[in-house]
Amino acid sequence: MALEITGKVVRLLPEQTGKSAKTGNDWKKGGFVIETESNFPKKICFTAWGDLTAQVNSLKEGQNVKVSFDIESREFNDKWYTDAKAWKIDAADSQNSTGQTGASPSAHSESVAEAASQSTEESSDDLPF
Repeated sequence: MALEITGKVVRLLPEQTGKSAKTGNDWKKGGFVIETESNFPKKICFTAWGDLTAQVNSLKEGQNVKVSFDIESREFNDKWYTDAKAWKIDAADSQNSTGQTGASPSAHSESVAEAASQSTEESSDDLPF
């Protein structure tokens, strides 16, 4: 399941490193938090593994980004934990982050007002009584 979301970086989390107990390989994990730009903004914490941590370290707070991610849940001791794992991070335009496409709302309201005024002009010539 691949998902995408756009938002503003509000916090960068410290990089964590370690060694796998199973394989003995080194690992590194980075994290960051974005805030969506909507009527009800939400904060989402993402994790990035391996080479993607270098890109996370280059992010700046206040920067608009588009994050491609997967959601994964796992069980541990009868409790469930959910993780949003980023696999691609792109810079986003501030205009595109609002999610608006097409004509502006004001252009639509102007055309509705124009149509309403035309219909009232036509009906004033043809009175029903």
